[in-house]
Amino acid sequence: MSFFISFAVNAQGKQETAVADAVQRLHKAMISADQAELEKLVSGKLSYGHSSGHVDNKREFVEKIVSGRSDFISIDMEDVSVSTSGKTAVVRHVLHARTNDNGKPGEVHLRILLVWQKHYGQWILLARQAVKIQ
Repeated sequence: MSFFISFAVNAQGKQETAVADAVQRLHKAMISADQAELEKLVSGKLSYGHSSGHVDNKREFVEKIVSGRSDFISIDMEDVSVSTSGKTAVVRHVLHARTNDNGKPGEVHLRILLVWQKHYGQWILLARQAVKIQ
């Protein structure tokens, strides 16, 4: 298994830095298909929107990653912005990833919106929406 993440953000404070770290942990867990870490990082109320229009809940999202139906080989992000307001954080970035979904190599290039919520001192992913780059 290959493992590569490129991530840089100009975080402006402790909260933004903590959110940026959570994003990086999420992407590492997605690449390694680490079910326990994915379970910790995403909300039970997760709404995970794909660029195809399909929306996964937590169970569907984790199962797809762990089973290899959605298999990330590498994730590279650019144009990352993180902003927080109380216990809510919004992250926007451009995602470039190499995939091997169901054993079929591919690439994705997407604009991503992530909504994080601070829950018992930890940032967890509440929502994600992807759109294809035109």
